[in-house]
Amino acid sequence: MTGPLRVGVVGTGALGFHHLRHLRTLPGAVVRGFFEADAARAVTVSRELDVPSAATLDALLDDVDALTIVVPTPAHFAVAKAALARGKHVLIEKPITTTLAEADELLALASTTGALVQIGHIERFNRAIRAALPYVDQPLFIESERLAPFNPRGSDVAVVLDLMIHDIDLVLTLTNAKVTQVSAAGVGVLTGSVDIANARVGFANGAIANITASRISRDRTRKLRLFQRNGYLSLDLGAGNGELFRLRGDVDMAALALSAQPDVAAFVERIPLEAPEGDALKLELESFVAAVRGESPVPVTGADGRDALAVALQIVADIERSRAALAAASRPGA
Repeated sequence: MTGPLRVGVVGTGALGFHHLRHLRTLPGAVVRGFFEADAARAVTVSRELDVPSAATLDALLDDVDALTIVVPTPAHFAVAKAALARGKHVLIEKPITTTLAEADELLALASTTGALVQIGHIERFNRAIRAALPYVDQPLFIESERLAPFNPRGSDVAVVLDLMIHDIDLVLTLTNAKVTQVSAAGVGVLTGSVDIANARVGFANGAIANITASRISRDRTRKLRLFQRNGYLSLDLGAGNGELFRLRGDVDMAALALSAQPDVAAFVERIPLEAPEGDALKLELESFVAAVRGESPVPVTGADGRDALAVALQIVADIERSRAALAAASRPGA
């Protein structure tokens, strides 16, 4: 592509607003407009960002080459299908869809029309993850913890699809192995769905991931710990930093064993993990524009999004089986 990429946004709620705000500033792209179903919200966003609001989704599609889809999860499929059917490139916020059948239909449609599909697994662009990647070497055990205060936005789906799917995608990326086993537990507290969940995911290479997500916590926490043969990585995704701890190469383990109380610093090397500053959402949108322009590959493909959704749905199914068994056992006469 030689000229600027004509891009638009569908859905300008809390997150979509920032999609639109960042896209206005990206080289190689020109924002042609946005579509927002809430007429009052559309007026407000148009005025604040000085971007025209399209009267309908079709009107926006008439005027763009690509768009980002930031509508509630249940609407991802319909909006993306309309765009892909017309050959428009899409960035779909996570999760790709609510079912695998929907995801498969979108990917098949994209293959037919030649449109690119990118999924908004934004944690791939987190500073801590970017800093850690050069040191990741076949982790054997991963522990992930993502806790957040309750927010009605996203509560239309289980916490697994709302929050945990971020970490599912990261775990799949970091292990680069096939999932062989899933076991999970979860409960609903503030909604009729699952608000807190824990999953244990096993991989074909022997790796294990223990993933916890909650949307009913007092404080916000996003941490990831990786244990591998050459060391231990501790990442704070909220702060965007981390540390690598690994055995020093010059350590005499025999002599160390004779020490009554060895100083950890004497045999463990601590390496702060650093990466360039950068707004994760802006980096994600830059990558989308670059991919559509043919300047770089899609960093989070539609297939990646489908894989994360498949594991998330396995977790949801296992939780529902457990909840159904518990409910049956608690009935009188059981």
